[in-house]
Amino acid sequence: MTIPATPLFPWVHDAQSALESLLQQHVAARDFPCVGAKAALARGTLMVLACTRIDSAWDDLRIHDALMRFAADYRAQPGLFRSFAVVFDGPDALDENAFEAALWQRLQSLSDKDVWRGQSYDARVSADPDDPHFSLSFGGEAFFVVGLHPAASRPARRFARPTLVFNLHDQFETLRADGRYETMREAIMVRDEAIAGSRNPMLARHGEMSEARQYSGRAVDPQWRCPFQYGGGEAA
Repeated sequence: MTIPATPLFPWVHDAQSALESLLQQHVAARDFPCVGAKAALARGTLMVLACTRIDSAWDDLRIHDALMRFAADYRAQPGLFRSFAVVFDGPDALDENAFEAALWQRLQSLSDKDVWRGQSYDARVSADPDDPHFSLSFGGEAFFVVGLHPAASRPARRFARPTLVFNLHDQFETLRADGRYETMREAIMVRDEAIAGSRNPMLARHGEMSEARQYSGRAVDPQWRCPFQYGGGEAA
């Protein structure tokens, strides 16, 4: 779903159409493992915002505006298989460490803007990245983030442009309540194993370990510490 130019989004990146199409083709490919993203694409609920550089704060207000709108629309009309993807035009030569650093710079900046705009942290999750119940929160809704980029070691995370995909935490809880979460999770892992030759060792269920370790797609060791720090004081 394209984000049109509106008073809330006064300008659209020149590459919006091209980058949106590039991501849609990638998700639609037969070997792309995430069945949730495929479902969002099929339903027209994969929102795509094209931006300039993942290592620049230039578009952060636009991204946060879109996240606020995405969260508000979901609360007004909840439903499964909705994703918000930010596709950056570059740089496309970042290695895994550089991409991870840029990812957390953007997420820290977006979280700081959430605080600045007086948004409450979603009380269903923790703001502490060391907590097994950690998730990011924007516009009062918790999000799990998936990073994609050209140099990803896992094929499932490899994409032609640096990309951040924001998935609503509430959708995972709905799938659990419906008894569909484990089936979908296993389907994704089987598809991922088919293209990578092994299962992703970083995957874990919410509550087992901090999901922050999964965001960039890089395999991190037990000593890794997330650089994110919530700036809004004590959160629920």
